[in-house]
Amino acid sequence: MEAYCVKCKSKREMKDEKKVTMKNGKPATQGICTVCGTKMFKIGK
Repeated sequence: MEAYCVKCKSKREMKDEKKVTMKNGKPATQGICTVCGTKMFKIGK
């Protein structure tokens, strides 16, 4: 899955993805940037 990396300032591929649910009940995906290792977060399915 692709998500925006804040550190790289571009869209990057995400590794170690896991589905999470935010406090308001909406789905999201959390993972790690393959280039710099920063945590990434994408709202939605």
